[in-house]
Amino acid sequence: MHSPSSQSEISNRKVDHLTMAGESQTHSQLRDERFFYEPLLSAHPTKINKSFSFGLWNFDFPLWVSSMTGGADHARTINSRLAAAAEEFSLGMGLGSLRPLLDNRQARADFDVKHLMPSRPLFGNLGIAQLEELLEQQEKQKILDLIGELKLDGLIIHVNPLQEWFQPQGDRFKHPPLETIERFLENTTLPVIVKEVGHGMGPRSLEALMRLKLLAIEFGAFGGTNFSLLETKRGSSANGFVYVGHTASEMVGFVRDIQKTHPHLPTKHFIISGGIKDVLTGFSLTQKLPQSLMGMANSVLEPARSGERELSNYLKDLKEQYALAEAFLQVTGV
Repeated sequence: MHSPSSQSEISNRKVDHLTMAGESQTHSQLRDERFFYEPLLSAHPTKINKSFSFGLWNFDFPLWVSSMTGGADHARTINSRLAAAAEEFSLGMGLGSLRPLLDNRQARADFDVKHLMPSRPLFGNLGIAQLEELLEQQEKQKILDLIGELKLDGLIIHVNPLQEWFQPQGDRFKHPPLETIERFLENTTLPVIVKEVGHGMGPRSLEALMRLKLLAIEFGAFGGTNFSLLETKRGSSANGFVYVGHTASEMVGFVRDIQKTHPHLPTKHFIISGGIKDVLTGFSLTQKLPQSLMGMANSVLEPARSGERELSNYLKDLKEQYALAEAFLQVTGV
């Protein structure tokens, strides 16, 4: 709540306005064409008015902390900060890959953070290659046991054929990922999310996933952290393959077209991730897919590395920006 300005503050502000007016000119080509700006229809917001459902959980701020690399230095500290913030701000969160824990629980404490966010969704994360291998070895229960041991609420399956291909000693898929996902979903009630890792997915893959009994599909679209490009930094040669894929905006269009063409498909939630670095981008896209969340990874990781206060302030700022957008902006094309 702002306190009333004093006469001296008002005077100083007017001097600033005069001094800076020349430096504050905008150019029409920079206008953000994603929105209608409606300044007359709302008071200044005190909170976000719309609520968002996601499975068994309600969100008053539609942010999902997307999965990041697991088992790295400081993972325990960062995961703990993120989990505590998820509880404070009523968010959801995906952990980094659980692969290090499949046969060795040495790094278990890095992932054991459910007690810090008891009322919020916390999902484990496993690559499609590990899933395929465990199913072939008839060790599906190993995954379910690990999920239960960490008291997680579900599993994210990340699909990454290009990353694995260009990764030194990367895994090779024996079966199409869709077949592996279908096999895993047999005889399980575990909530499952499927995501890509920086390239997104085309309409045929999205439609195939929309037909399955999944809780949600996460985009992992082109425009955010691209794990194929990351592998080139580690010495592989991915050439132009790092630039193929689909943006989050493009994928929203795919989903909307599929929903129109196939109105009887099972209802799905979507986590719109991949290049969501600011609230306006997230707001513009979540408004086009009802009950979707915006997913952020690296953008949230940076303040989490800095400290609890920095992370809390960052999330407060995001939440205030979303409320402001909800109050005064209307997304074009909705």
